[in-house]
Amino acid sequence: MNIPFIKYSKIWLSISSIVVIVSLIFLMIWGLKLGIDFTGGSLVELHFSDSRLAKEEVENIFLEHEFKVSIQNSGEQDLIVRTSFLDENKHQEILGSLREVAASEIIETRFETIGPSISQQLRKKAFWAIILVSLGIVSYIAHAFKKVSRPVASWKYGLLAIVALIHDLLVVVGIFALLGRFAGVEVNIPFVVALLTVLGYSVNDTIVVFDRIRENLLRNKEDNFGDLVNNGLNQTLWRSVNTSCTTLVVLLALFFFGGATIHSFVLALIIGVVSGAYSSIFIASPLLVIVEKWQRR
Repeated sequence: MNIPFIKYSKIWLSISSIVVIVSLIFLMIWGLKLGIDFTGGSLVELHFSDSRLAKEEVENIFLEHEFKVSIQNSGEQDLIVRTSFLDENKHQEILGSLREVAASEIIETRFETIGPSISQQLRKKAFWAIILVSLGIVSYIAHAFKKVSRPVASWKYGLLAIVALIHDLLVVVGIFALLGRFAGVEVNIPFVVALLTVLGYSVNDTIVVFDRIRENLLRNKEDNFGDLVNNGLNQTLWRSVNTSCTTLVVLLALFFFGGATIHSFVLALIIGVVSGAYSSIFIASPLLVIVEKWQRR
């Protein structure tokens, strides 16, 4: 069965446009809730040998020392506390106060601090990493598709792949802006790693579809371009679906059975994989046909 993907291009692109606009609105209104990697601060992970202190009790102790905190449960007996920069004296004072009120032994399993200057460098490096990866993708696709510069120039394949990537990144970022506002989910360096992974995964899926379109162009030079693209989508559909589903099985297992510290990282990958599978089929390829039609006009 040949599914008429291209016939309904306007529907797919309209849905994508709405999703992107909503994501941009979330981002502009709420922004991302930045973690200590980007803002500077301290992270303390505590393990309670028996009964864990309530979040409110831990928060009150930090407030007594004039530190506001964000607290997250981790497993059955652990707490992850994020706060502004703690020097070693304050760090030990607060630990002492916690141990005084706790009914069980407290073991500090992790203590991390990042200064403001380092966090600013990390923000810049994260930004440039995404920009340079995107430029590399355009250059690679333009080179790989140089033999099929008809009827659409090879560099435009790369440009349209980047459009699909921007869609995927905005979907992930928009959802995390929403989660940051209502669930307190923070973004740190692992989130940037997840975005870069989404870039690679998404462009891989898009290139598979484009490569089949390239093969169809080389074999059937006189066919209608829209039909060629539609055939390429149908020929690679199950490959894309199977790859995405098997990847999601692993990611869902990590999300539900992995530790709390990787939840945000895995969630970003899950959203990106789903969005990447959608964009390679319903955005990049239909846009290719639209560009070809504009050129003929």
